Amino acid sequence: MELWIPITIAAAFAQNLRFMLQKHLKATRLTTAGATFARFIFAAPLAAAFVFTLSAYTHTNLPAANLRFYAFAMTGGVAQILATMFVVALFAQRNFTVGITFKKTEVVQTAVIGLVVLGEAISAYGVFAILIGLVGVIILSDPPKTADRANWRARIFNKASGFGLASGALFGVSAIGYRGATLALGGDILMRAAFTLAFVTLFQTLVMALYLRARQSGQILTVLKSWRVSGLVGLTGMLGSLGWFTAFALQNAAYVKALGQVELVFTFLASYFIFKERSSLRELTGIALIIVSILLLILLL
Repeated sequence: MELWIPITIAAAFAQNLRFMLQKHLKATRLTTAGATFARFIFAAPLAAAFVFTLSAYTHTNLPAANLRFYAFAMTGGVAQILATMFVVALFAQRNFTVGITFKKTEVVQTAVIGLVVLGEAISAYGVFAILIGLVGVIILSDPPKTADRANWRARIFNKASGFGLASGALFGVSAIGYRGATLALGGDILMRAAFTLAFVTLFQTLVMALYLRARQSGQILTVLKSWRVSGLVGLTGMLGSLGWFTAFALQNAAYVKALGQVELVFTFLASYFIFKERSSLRELTGIALIIVSILLLILLL
C-alpha cells in the first residue's frame, strides 16, 4: 500500500473529529467565522512548533521558500477561506442539500484544475473510481422526497447550486495550491508538508483576525475564552491538515480528494454507533458506492 493512502485516511478521520468539535463550539456563542478562526489561531503555533521540533530532531534546515511557493500557498489559503464562506452561505438556502451535492464535485474540479495548472492527468482507472464515488456522494446528498423534487429545474438551477459549484471549485483551487506549494520546496516530504502547513495556517490566521477585527471584533475574545475546546479544534485541525499536505506532496491532489471522501463513511459510522441514528436504503447505497470507489483507488493506482 502506498504511503499517501493511510495518511489520507488518517487526515479524513482527524478532520471529522475537528468538525464535531467545531459544532460544539457553535453552541458557545461563536459565529461561523469565530469557529473557523478557532481552528487557525490555535493550529498556527502548534504547526510552527512542529516544524522547528522536526528540524531540530532530524538536523535538517528549514526549506528555502521562493516566489512560486508563496504564490501557491497564499492562493490556496485564500481559496480555502472563500470556499468555506460559500459553504456557510449554503446553510441559509432552502435547497442547500442540492448545493452540497454540487460542492462535492470538488474532486472532479480538482482533477481539471490540476491538469490545467500542474499538468497532472488522471488515469482511466482513476476517472472510473472518481465517478463511482461522485455518484455515491450525489445519492447521499440528494434530499428525501419532497414537493420540491418534482420541480427539478428549481432544484438544480438555483442560488444554492451556484454556491455549491463555487465552493467546489475553490476547494479544488486550494488543493492544487497546497500541492503546488509543497512541490515548490526541496528536501524531505514531511518537512515540506509541515513548513507549508505552518506558513498557510499563520497566513490564514492573520487574514481571519483582520476580518473579525473589522466585522466581528468580539469574536476574537470569545475564541480565546473558549481555549479548552478551541485548543482541541486547533490540534485536530493541525493534525488533519498535516496529513492532507503530506498526501498532496506524495500524490495527485484529485486522487487524495477522492480517497478523502472516506470522511463521509466515518460520519455515518459515528451517526450509527454513537448517536444511534439509522440510515435509509438510499443512504446505505451511497455509502457502498463511496467504499467501492475508495477500494478501486487503493487497488488500481
